[in-house]
Amino acid sequence: MKILIDVMSGDNAPEALLRGAADAARAFSPAIAVIGDRAVIETVSGEAGIDLSGLEVCDAPSVISMEDPALSVVREKRDSSMAMGLEMLSRGEGDAFVSAGNTGALVAGATLIVRKIKGVRRAAIGAVLPFSSPLLLLDSGANLELVPSDYLQLAGLGSVYAEKILGKKSPRVGLLNNGAEKTKGGANLQEAYRLLSEGEGIDFVGNVEARDLPFGVCDVIVTDGFTGNAVLKLTEGLGSFLFSKLSDTMTADLAARLSAAVLKPKLKALKKEFSASEYGGAPLIGISMPVIKAHGSSDARAIYNAVRQAIGIVSSGVIPEMARIAARPAPGGEKQ
Repeated sequence: MKILIDVMSGDNAPEALLRGAADAARAFSPAIAVIGDRAVIETVSGEAGIDLSGLEVCDAPSVISMEDPALSVVREKRDSSMAMGLEMLSRGEGDAFVSAGNTGALVAGATLIVRKIKGVRRAAIGAVLPFSSPLLLLDSGANLELVPSDYLQLAGLGSVYAEKILGKKSPRVGLLNNGAEKTKGGANLQEAYRLLSEGEGIDFVGNVEARDLPFGVCDVIVTDGFTGNAVLKLTEGLGSFLFSKLSDTMTADLAARLSAAVLKPKLKALKKEFSASEYGGAPLIGISMPVIKAHGSSDARAIYNAVRQAIGIVSSGVIPEMARIAARPAPGGEKQ
């Protein structure tokens, strides 16, 4: 098994990504190849004291920035670390690809270079939210709009991922809406509700309001990428805000500081549980080979965990199972 990592993309590239890759190479058995400008990789690793001996270095002279258009990955910047990594994956020169780069470019590149699973209409970003029970959020940013049958297909694919990767037996699926009643939302969401209610092999629990997401009401929540990304960003921001306020409260006076000293181990464990770095990244659900979108601000720990996540996806057999789901006839007798 070989994991490919784009080390030139993201806010902390390349040093933090190289460090995370080197840590993963020492901890895990699969081979790891880092992709980027060889001269920059060697210079940065030398200055930072990062041991590259356990890594294969693949030279890619350019980088896709966060401002570049999505299709630059298959047009102007075919020599970028992201494009070359996706090309290597498509040719079977690796088993999974990790990038902290431009989301639009990664989704476009994965779709056009690696290709979707046959029968999948739209690939989606699957973010895991660290609530009372891990919750898979689909879509969290790839598709601004969905048609009703897309919700049904994502529910099926998400259920497979939740079972195989998150260890959920008979994953419960919810439809994100502004009320629990089946008449809530516009015609699109009402039709999606009907399809999900009748969907084969889907344990549909109905509409779910955003306020109920942290409390384990479902294991998979399906929504369009615009709404899902807003939920994801609000969750990240609210978590940071609450921990900041908690820190201020625990240092407000002597009594608070004494309490903080007693609670410090538990607070540290709680903060780790809610850290995005512990999940590594978000898989592109529906792509024919594992592609992991790491957070743009990923540190070494996040890349380490993204590699661990990639290994788990490759080993699980989840993609062949998704292919079986995608091959089912869609409502009306057509393939999804």
